[in-house]
Amino acid sequence: MAEDKKIFKTAHNIIMESRRSLTVSGVMDIDRFDEESVIVFTELGELTITGKNLHMNKIDVDSGDLSMEGEIDSLSYSENRSQKGSFFSKLFR
Repeated sequence: MAEDKKIFKTAHNIIMESRRSLTVSGVMDIDRFDEESVIVFTELGELTITGKNLHMNKIDVDSGDLSMEGEIDSLSYSENRSQKGSFFSKLFR
């Protein structure tokens, strides 16, 4: 019996500490960010982070690491969408 398993290129992990600090690995690209929301693309879907006073400490799309601080209210996933026209692809044309 053959099993259909999806093989991911990078590990995707989320570590949240006291809803004030968030580390995400496996980030492929960033769609947008401001002080109230951050939208990133991962292999597992689009991740939306909402809160207040959100600040990115580190973003490295080569390694797929994102580190941020602020008052984190929610994390939610939606299906992958086209990454054409994302923030970093526009920035580094």
